[in-house]
Amino acid sequence: MSRSSFILATLLLAPSVASANTILTSFKPIQMIVTELTQGVSEPDVLMNSNASPHDYALKPSDVKKVHSADMVIWFGPDLEAFLTKVIGSKENVIKISSIPGIELREFGHEDHDAHEGHNHGSHDPHFWLGIDQVEVAAKYISAKLIETDPDNAMAYQENLDSFLIALKDKEQSIRDQIAPVKNKGYYVFHDAYGYFEQEFELNNLGHFTVSPERKPGAKSLIAIKKTLVRDNVQCVFSEPQFTPAVIESVTRGSNAKQGQLDPVGSSVEVKSGSYFDFLQQLTDSYTSCLSAE
Repeated sequence: MSRSSFILATLLLAPSVASANTILTSFKPIQMIVTELTQGVSEPDVLMNSNASPHDYALKPSDVKKVHSADMVIWFGPDLEAFLTKVIGSKENVIKISSIPGIELREFGHEDHDAHEGHNHGSHDPHFWLGIDQVEVAAKYISAKLIETDPDNAMAYQENLDSFLIALKDKEQSIRDQIAPVKNKGYYVFHDAYGYFEQEFELNNLGHFTVSPERKPGAKSLIAIKKTLVRDNVQCVFSEPQFTPAVIESVTRGSNAKQGQLDPVGSSVEVKSGSYFDFLQQLTDSYTSCLSAE
């Protein structure tokens, strides 16, 4: 083979040798999970920056370009990222987490469902990344798709999945141990985002201010919550870094309830190997530090 033929053959082969997918995730919690599954192969990109909320995001032209050029797009589905529905349209190689077979999603109650309906939310709780079982099902499915679309790296994907599932079980046990002493303490959260985590670890959530963070809680709800805080033994009221409404200040005034903060998307966690577990730990620490305070 002549030198020029050899170079040509090498160039033709190059794309298939480096055939790792360019993966685009809709927002940070999904990016953190997928990062664990693609270790050593590729680094998933993300559409929204970490201080944005999928509840009220507006697509930029550069976002549309990113979606079109990605080999694979992973999102929850229209219940959470309604802004992506049209752009994803007929694109192939899209993983819609809400449609993964066997993923058990929590149903909202009627009152919650009505509130969500008005804001393009479906009847299911989209915060799947806060549920250990839901994440396990999603990780297995995503890994199978990665292996299918990028068989050259099948072994790496399989090893990553195995390591991830072992680490997930370990983390579940350590959270259970850490949270056990405070799981009966009552508290309020800012919005109804933590159901999967709370059910898994049997926490005592007394209620939320709002179903969707872009809906301000009504005066009636606030008066009712304020009465409960004064009357009942409520240990903590949690706000969120993305939405820090003054209502929490006013509602806790005159009660013994402490103020804590829960970050449902890990906005301060740097995305890297292990970041999903760092996020779960941060959330656990937020619960225990506020609920165990004297």
